[in-house]
This record gives sequence, C-alpha cells and structure tokens, in this order.
Amino acid sequence: MSQSATEPDPVMEQITAAVTAHRAGSGQPRDDLIALWSRLTPAGDPLHRCVLAHHLADRVDDPAQALMWDVRALDAADLIDDARAAEQRLSLQVAAFYPSLHLNIADNLRRLGSFGAAGDHVAAARARAGALADLGPEHSDYVTLLRTLIDEIAALVTERSSAPRDTRA
Repeated sequence: MSQSATEPDPVMEQITAAVTAHRAGSGQPRDDLIALWSRLTPAGDPLHRCVLAHHLADRVDDPAQALMWDVRALDAADLIDDARAAEQRLSLQVAAFYPSLHLNIADNLRRLGSFGAAGDHVAAARARAGALADLGPEHSDYVTLLRTLIDEIAALVTERSSAPRDTRA
C-alpha cells in the first residue's frame, strides 16, 4: 500500500536507517535489511522491494547473491510508476532507476563469467541512460558517475575480465 506524500513511510525510514548505519560503520545493516525483506511479501509495495533489494545487493560480496538481489530490484522496478516515486519525494522518474539496475546486473554477470549476458545488460543500461538527462543539475555527479561506470564495465566485459570492482552504481 502506498503512503500519502505527507505521511512518513516507516519501511523507507527503516531502509534509510540501515543504509545510514552501514555508511557510518555501525550496526548490522545487512541483517536489518534482511529482516525487513522477510516482512515484505511478493505482493508488497514494489518501491519498497526495489529500493530494499537494490541496497541488499550492495551489501553482499558474492556476485551470485548480489545478482539475485539486483534481479529482484529490477523486477520490482517494472511495477513502480512515477506517481508512487513522487509519493516518496524521489526527485527522479522511475525510468532513471533502470540504467543503474541493469548496470549492477551486468557487473555481477561479468564477475560470474557470463560475458554475453553481461553485455546484454550493459547495452540495456546504455539504452536507458537517456532517462538520466531529465534528472537535472542537482544529480549531475550521479549521472557522470553512472555514465563512467557504464563505459568501465563495458570495457571489462569486452576484456572478459571477471575481476571484482569496488564501485557499484
């Protein structure tokens, strides 16, 4: 169920708290996020599922596990509309989620040695990157980073490198 734009969303607040704790180096954010995921259902709010799975993917080192979370995030994104994103005061349209989601999947597939599938997702990230132009100047650093990562991961796929990377989109 969606929240009105004036009401706080307790699930989004819990996700934000766990991610903030992780960035501060405290708490057990992955465990907190996994516990929150277990309370969501496949019929739960797709925005919650997308954001939560996206953050969970960033908190596992194993590319197969990260891939699982990234695919869940992508699947959930397909069920979100811009009105729902606006309810959370997100300053971007859902279309702008896709380049990062596809890029993360590409990077995990690359790390698993599935270079053909990784290339398909790099191509999908590139194809959807046009949506980033609508983000505005306040997101210019993010747009630049994402475009750079698309190029870097594309090069790694071409090189058939499965070496781990430190940076995720």
